[in-house]
Amino acid sequence: MLSIQHLTKTYGSFQALHSVTMTAHDGEVFGLLGPNGAGKTTLLRILATLLRPTGGTATLNGHDILRDPEAVRRSVGVVNGGMGLPARLTGREVLRSFATLYGLSRAQADARISELDDRLELGRTLDVRAGEYSTGMKQKVVIARAVIHDPPVLILDEAASGLDIFARRTLLDFVHATRAPGRLTLYSTHVMSEVEEVCDRVAILHQGELLNVSTIPDVLERTGTGSLERAFFALVRPEAPHAR
Repeated sequence: MLSIQHLTKTYGSFQALHSVTMTAHDGEVFGLLGPNGAGKTTLLRILATLLRPTGGTATLNGHDILRDPEAVRRSVGVVNGGMGLPARLTGREVLRSFATLYGLSRAQADARISELDDRLELGRTLDVRAGEYSTGMKQKVVIARAVIHDPPVLILDEAASGLDIFARRTLLDFVHATRAPGRLTLYSTHVMSEVEEVCDRVAILHQGELLNVSTIPDVLERTGTGSLERAFFALVRPEAPHAR
């Protein structure tokens, strides 16, 4: 589902990504873990064709991000922690509008909205204007908007940021449910507990460099640590002592 070959991104003299190479497979929830500034968002924006790499390329759902960006965009849904919604529109109006952009009929859109209502517990967000939403209500509709066309690849970049405990649980349960043949979810965060709960494998990035790609048990074994947080510090600061 995802093959990345030597992706590099520079901004002047600053190198945000250093020749990143890795793969992710269908049926996975694949984590991107790292502190702020690690390169996670840059990488995901390149994969979503929102940024052009300085070097290298990638294929997503069989489509090259440089040669066939339109096909890539049809294959993905993207959510980050800072997306907004038109304040005057209800959630249902937002979702119907985006469904139309993806070629869904009104009947298809309403059926999909009903399905997403069940999965994301949209409830009253559907018929309340977005300007009245809490952070959690807004993020649920943002997620529903991203997947209204049922894309095979979902990119979640700090999607749980700012959510209360109930909205966060709904999001994580939704991510669990995306694990299926022919689908891939890329889950980027700096919150270790989220990665430990939902991800099958994890890529650890630091200062634009890919340090490790493995299952969580494998990275714990490699670093000789007992938690993902300690394993992370053992990789990014190998000179420092880390209690097990």
